Order: sequence, then C-alpha cells, then structure tokens
Amino acid sequence: MALNKELHRKRRHNRIRKRIIGTKEKPRMSVHRSINNICVQLIDDIEGLTICAISTMDKSFKDKVKTGGNVKAAEALGEMIAKAAQSKGVKKVVFDRGGYLYHGRIKALADAARKAGLEF
Repeated sequence: MALNKELHRKRRHNRIRKRIIGTKEKPRMSVHRSINNICVQLIDDIEGLTICAISTMDKSFKDKVKTGGNVKAAEALGEMIAKAAQSKGVKKVVFDRGGYLYHGRIKALADAARKAGLEF
C-alpha cells in the first residue's frame, strides 16, 4: 500500500515537472516531506544548481522548533526559506509541491513563504 502511494506521488511529480522549470531569476522551489521532516530547495534547472536549501534537520532550525513534521515546523521553514532566498537576491519563485496535495504542511509552508515576501 505505502509503496503504491509513493509510486503514484512520483508519477504526479513527473507530470508536474514537465511544465515547471526554474531559472536563475525565478528558481523552482521544490518541497519534499516525510513523516518527520520537510526539505525545501531553490533550484536553477537551466544551470543545474541549488541556490539555497533548508531542512527541518538543520541545527539552526532545531533551535527554534523541536519537531520537524508538523504545520508549525512548515510555517517556520517557509519563513526561513523566504529570508534565505531574499539574501541571495531571489524575489520570485515557481512552486513545486513535489506531487503532494496542496494541503496541510505544504500549504502552510507556501503561505508562510508568501507572507515573508516570496512571490509565486
């Protein structure tokens, strides 16, 4: 059952990735979530570079929030990625939800990033 769900998620992600391409001016904000953690990357697909990445496993994040797999952690991560992006000179991104439903932690992360100044 779990393997089947992950296979379907990967297929959805592949369909999404056909249309979404990140550039240096407007990188792709890729989200990956697991039960215990969330990872976010800003990716320039043309150059094949990761501009910045933040995870709930980082030491700087662990000081602020104890658990990494809930909505509060997703909100804090959204604010952190927005600040990191703005420090690199990025204001607009393309949101890649990674095949996950736009609900719960994914939605909380996106809303927090928008509130902190990222446009998508």
